[in-house]
Amino acid sequence: MKTILLLFSLWITFNSTAQDQPLQVGVIGLTHTHVHWIFGSEPNGDIKIAGIVEPNKVLAQKYADQYKFSMDIVYDTMEELVSNTTIEAVTAFGTIYDHLEVVKFAAPKGIHVMVEKPLAVSLEHAKEMEALATQHNIHLLTNYETTWYPTTHKAYELTKEKDAIGEIRKIIVRDGHKGPKKIGVNSEFLEWLTDPKENGGGAITDFGCYGANILTWLMEGKRPNSVTAITQQLQPENNPKVDDESIILLQYDKTVAIIQGSWNWPIGRKDMEIYGLHGVIYADNRHDLRVRISEGYDGYDEQVLKLEERKTPFNDPFALLSAVVKNEVQLHKFDLNSLENNMIVVEILDAAKESARLNKTIYLKKE
Repeated sequence: MKTILLLFSLWITFNSTAQDQPLQVGVIGLTHTHVHWIFGSEPNGDIKIAGIVEPNKVLAQKYADQYKFSMDIVYDTMEELVSNTTIEAVTAFGTIYDHLEVVKFAAPKGIHVMVEKPLAVSLEHAKEMEALATQHNIHLLTNYETTWYPTTHKAYELTKEKDAIGEIRKIIVRDGHKGPKKIGVNSEFLEWLTDPKENGGGAITDFGCYGANILTWLMEGKRPNSVTAITQQLQPENNPKVDDESIILLQYDKTVAIIQGSWNWPIGRKDMEIYGLHGVIYADNRHDLRVRISEGYDGYDEQVLKLEERKTPFNDPFALLSAVVKNEVQLHKFDLNSLENNMIVVEILDAAKESARLNKTIYLKKE
């Protein structure tokens, strides 16, 4: 009996210690400039960057100089990474097209994956990634900047949990900036961000995905009945291969939505408006949110909120990745980071690109 109690005590101690240790993470690619995020997050202690895959050693050296890591942890291939380190998860910071290859490599080894938005360049790629994640029982998360906005979650709370504005009738989501070249994106990122194969499109992919992600969450995983989209190229000198302007219209049973993803906004933005039967919510940016409740014809009572950052691990993608892998947090089925949500995102983007190409509405098949 004493032996059993001793073994049980050792097991508890071992698991407690493992839970307290930072998640061992490999970074796959450095060409996506969102990679600054994970380097900035590592000092928080939730993760430890055990290795990096980046064949461009000049680029890797720039990050090494900035973040003070040794070039000894930078490898040419994923095979070299896993041969020389013990990693529990990888984060993909290369092209969107390469997301599939990362999952193909990691999933059979039981290594969890977080990719930068969107999940995949096409529904074909996404389905293969989903099958691999399911077969090998790994977490496959997608990271969006707006997932970490307090206003995103307050808007959800007010509409879905508190019924503050009544049943939702219309949602407008706007995301984007002046364009990659105009804002000074580095050459390694710009090269593939404006390539239709490597990025899956232009602004429609880069910024259309944000709205599709939030809408799928707000609509509790319901797929739209139809998708109608237009795209345009307003900066051919900067984006010769891809669209830089997009508008996507989604029709649900009792709700309509407009997603405006653009590389032509004079001022960078990530905001949305949610219209209900009795009022409207304006999520103006990361911290500022307004609620207007209708009074009469055009009057309203307005509440203005300035929101604080959310508590860890819900304020940082890599803290959440660690918590999910360690089973400290269970994602709900259509949460913003979830695979279920992001499969629908890619389906919407595929339909939107097809709609713009054919100049007609695409009706999604009923499940």
